[in-house]
Amino acid sequence: QLQLVESGGGLVQPGGSLRVSCAASGFTLETYTIGWFRQAPGKEREGVVCVMSNDVYWYTPDSLGGRFIISRDNAKNTVNLQMNNLKPEDTAVYYCAVKDGHCSSNYYDFGSWGQGTQVTVSS
Repeated sequence: QLQLVESGGGLVQPGGSLRVSCAASGFTLETYTIGWFRQAPGKEREGVVCVMSNDVYWYTPDSLGGRFIISRDNAKNTVNLQMNNLKPEDTAVYYCAVKDGHCSSNYYDFGSWGQGTQVTVSS
């Protein structure tokens, strides 16, 4: 059974860092296109980053400003999102999802999702 589980969220002060992880079971994560998305209260789900093979596509590079870093740990079948210099506007539930084929800016193109992990940036 294909399953994605996010972890690592929490409460952090502005300027702090968190690493959220997406662990897969039942399939090999690196053979799929992987997306990180986030959804803030009252807002639509938005894309953070998409990884296909060795290509990385940041959906909103201007707002992330190089603060986020994505990495794979194939031995652990996991993808990590390191988030630095966090801002209150980064507060959201962070989800990982997978799809076949190319990255898409439409979250509904991703067929399998984790349950999400809450990230709260507040003083």
